[in-house]
Amino acid sequence: MNHDVIIAGCGPAGAMLAAELRLHEVRVLVLEKDTEPVSFARIVGLHIRSLELLAMRGLLERIAAHGRRRPAGAYFAAIDRPAPAEVDSAHAYLLGIPQPVLVRLLEEHTIDQGTQVRRGCAVTGLEQDDNGVTVELADGERLRARHLVGCDGGRSTVRKLLGVGFPGEPSRTETLMGEMAADLPQPELAASDRRLSLRPAGAGLYRVVVPAAGVSDRADPPTLEDFRQQLRAVAGTDFGVHSPRWMSRFGDATRLADRYRVGRVLLAGDAAHIHPPLGGQGLNLGVQDAVNLGWKLAAEIRGWAPETLLDTYQSERRPVAADVLDNTRAQTELSSDEPGPRALRRLFLELMEFDEVNRHLLEKITAIGVRYDFGPGPDLLGRRLRDLDLGQGRLYDLMHRGRGLLLDRTGRLNADGHRDRVDRVGDPTADLEVPAVLLRPDGHVAWIGDDQRDLDDHLTRWFGGATSIDKR
Repeated sequence: MNHDVIIAGCGPAGAMLAAELRLHEVRVLVLEKDTEPVSFARIVGLHIRSLELLAMRGLLERIAAHGRRRPAGAYFAAIDRPAPAEVDSAHAYLLGIPQPVLVRLLEEHTIDQGTQVRRGCAVTGLEQDDNGVTVELADGERLRARHLVGCDGGRSTVRKLLGVGFPGEPSRTETLMGEMAADLPQPELAASDRRLSLRPAGAGLYRVVVPAAGVSDRADPPTLEDFRQQLRAVAGTDFGVHSPRWMSRFGDATRLADRYRVGRVLLAGDAAHIHPPLGGQGLNLGVQDAVNLGWKLAAEIRGWAPETLLDTYQSERRPVAADVLDNTRAQTELSSDEPGPRALRRLFLELMEFDEVNRHLLEKITAIGVRYDFGPGPDLLGRRLRDLDLGQGRLYDLMHRGRGLLLDRTGRLNADGHRDRVDRVGDPTADLEVPAVLLRPDGHVAWIGDDQRDLDDHLTRWFGGATSIDKR
């Protein structure tokens, strides 16, 4: 086979997944149906956990140079509260960046690593057998790979071809969003709908959010006149909006794929889950899917994956997506102007005065509160480890190669049988309350302790047998 993995879709999830696979010398082909990158400069926010993962791969500095830092906080249902004190991260901020710029940087990065990207290639069919997957393109070309991953968005062709269910709720409301100039500086809003907002977006522009006239299939992009009409209908004025930089429409459809894996075909990003953009979690969720999946799929291809490792992608990530869907449902209700939701919003305003409540919601939105179920153990087990300052440098700087890492404060432990997959860092001064931790390539704590035999068992659980067998 010419390819180990074919990825359908070169958005943030697809490009990030390709980069993760190339860290392990997996042969990757990315197919993108669009001939050119998206041109409109929609601004997206990278949350704390995504920033940590980018730092873990040495990408954050390059990407942050094209974005703007904003304070962490005020995410949940747009309730205006500052971030709680001492957020447990070295990257406790929101990075606003144009989505096309982020995609371009990730695509350039994975191409530099050796990924092949082909644009204007729409997947129209697939067949799989015990040895691989055959992918058919719109022009009739057939390609072969060991695995296929659908990162092709909410209307995923790969998901539909697999026959995977996508249950949930259809859109009940539609909203217009865009960035444009306004003749009225610092407009005063006296609107009755919480979905209406005009906020400065830099360069003399405003981020405009206003309810759409009704629910549509979003086949046609919105026009400036659509914005003007809806602003007049809701606010009584169109604020003199003009010169749009970009315009889009989104709904509040909420859906979660029944399965993330069918044989040799997997789903990631919006192909696996869609939800309203409240809290700005969608793109982040997809990037985090990619980092969870990348090393596991690479292990399967390289031949050292434990039998059930690839299945943990679904068992870990699908519950995280279900939680995101639930919190966006809650935020949607809190954004309503019905009497009941307005009362709930007032209650949330009171509750978020408590630091613990505010912290819990921020950790939920930014994904630093995610804990995978690795069995009984200390609370740190299954959680991500923050970016520690070690004697050999920053922890995340030592994880650029996408390998596991044993951080040992005892000086007695080793990962000698897994040196091709796991690095060891000995640092008795590390700011840890435990003797040692074993980190997976995604930075989650897979083991805590000080016993070599117990460590060996967990090395085998996550990184296979002590003898590397390359079955390519």
